[in-house]
Amino acid sequence: MIAKVLSAAVYGIDASLIDVEVDLSGTVAEEDRFHTVGLPDAAVRESRDRVRAAMKNSGYLIPPTHITINLAPADIKKEGAGFDLPIAVGILRAYAALHSVDLSRFLLVGELGLDGGLRPVPGILPIAVLARARSIPNLILPAVNAPEASVVEGVNVFPVASLAEVIELLNSTILGEVQKPPFRSTKSELLTERHQHGADFCDVRGQQTAKRALEVAAAGGHNILMIGPPGSGKTMLAKRLPSILAPLTFEEALETTKIHSVAGVLDPAAGLVTQRPFRAPHHTISDAGLIGGGAVPRPGEVSLAHNGLLFLDELPEFPRNVLEVMRQPLEDHTVTIARASMSLTFPARFMLAAAMNPCPCGYFNDKSRECRCTPPMIQRYVAKVSGPLLDRIDIHIEVPAVQYKELRGSAAAEGSTEIRDRVVGARERQKHRFQKAKEKIFANAQMGTRQIRAYCELGTDAERLLERAMQQQGLSARAHDRILKVARTIADLEGVESLSVSHLAEAIQYRTLDRSYWA
Repeated sequence: MIAKVLSAAVYGIDASLIDVEVDLSGTVAEEDRFHTVGLPDAAVRESRDRVRAAMKNSGYLIPPTHITINLAPADIKKEGAGFDLPIAVGILRAYAALHSVDLSRFLLVGELGLDGGLRPVPGILPIAVLARARSIPNLILPAVNAPEASVVEGVNVFPVASLAEVIELLNSTILGEVQKPPFRSTKSELLTERHQHGADFCDVRGQQTAKRALEVAAAGGHNILMIGPPGSGKTMLAKRLPSILAPLTFEEALETTKIHSVAGVLDPAAGLVTQRPFRAPHHTISDAGLIGGGAVPRPGEVSLAHNGLLFLDELPEFPRNVLEVMRQPLEDHTVTIARASMSLTFPARFMLAAAMNPCPCGYFNDKSRECRCTPPMIQRYVAKVSGPLLDRIDIHIEVPAVQYKELRGSAAAEGSTEIRDRVVGARERQKHRFQKAKEKIFANAQMGTRQIRAYCELGTDAERLLERAMQQQGLSARAHDRILKVARTIADLEGVESLSVSHLAEAIQYRTLDRSYWA
């Protein structure tokens, strides 16, 4: 007898429907013999031992016959332990341990333990989205994965803890309807919940210029580079940047959760990523770790930071080839990884924050300590960060050492709450502007050429100022667009629609620092 059960496999950040077909030959043998076909990997091939033990410990015996399991379509590689549950259910259905239930209305996924218990699997959110798209009304999965899947409306999510519970659930189905209420989530409450950050800008003494630049960067989603001596507070400022970022919209949260689910880094209890990601990889990371890769490609750090912040500390210490692979994601906001078997595209719309010293010893241009580096040493050091990469960073600021009076001053510094309120206000203006024009972008940094022309019109004086800056500093066309984006954000922070000379002047000064180091 043949039985068919619906399951799914995740490729990139999307899921594909997999038909798990089980055939029992009927020929009596000394023992059961499993044959799994359909390009299974080692984890799928080993499922026969997990399924055999799980069925036995759940009170079911596998008939002593030849069992053929086909994972269709057969030309796509299958990996992971998520096929354990549909294989077990298919075997039980094939020898009539299940009642006459329409299994085409169910999508099953889950890893089986030897005792029959169900363990969680990664990539549940894309699978739930697939079930809704294919009009499969019911999704049966491990209980730990239920909060993640339940954020997708239009699918009944049934969390189960064991194989025996799955059989009981399916056997209780009457006329295609499950006699059990599905799991419900409170995603609206998750998104509106305010999260407390341990690091706050009120702890930062001095550095008013740097704090202003970080506020502008957060308000528009702009990339930022901080240059300064050791101990000036670059890392401290960057770690406080997440505390002033605008909250995620539901669409952004769903995109981010899909990536984290596929990568297996999602908190199972949360179900939905409700804070903008903050990723800070060490400078020993490889290019595959940063961009993504593998035989079956997996997302890297730039994709895990999607809709959030990627912080690269000690930027020149990263290998040059690692930094150069970031050029395309910074421009296109996607990463395409091609392998012999498949080509996958991951989203990578992130905000880059980077920090570096001005020279090997760190004290070039420092007023309090003497730099002992020679000009060739300084040139070799800063040349580790290429000009094309710098051109893709909107804001360059210098973070000087904090003076003693500022460090020991008793005046209260502005906290993250006040700065965040201004950032959220600016983001709301951007959101209203883009929604009114039916643009599918969320921040000024994501504007293309057409949006720049529409929303960044300049007066006569501002036009002359920009022209003079372009000629004197030798700025590229990309720098021209990024200056206008930053100026648009500065105007949004002030709550005005038209760009003035002061907005443009501040945006231009954020592009001048690299000329003094990389000239």
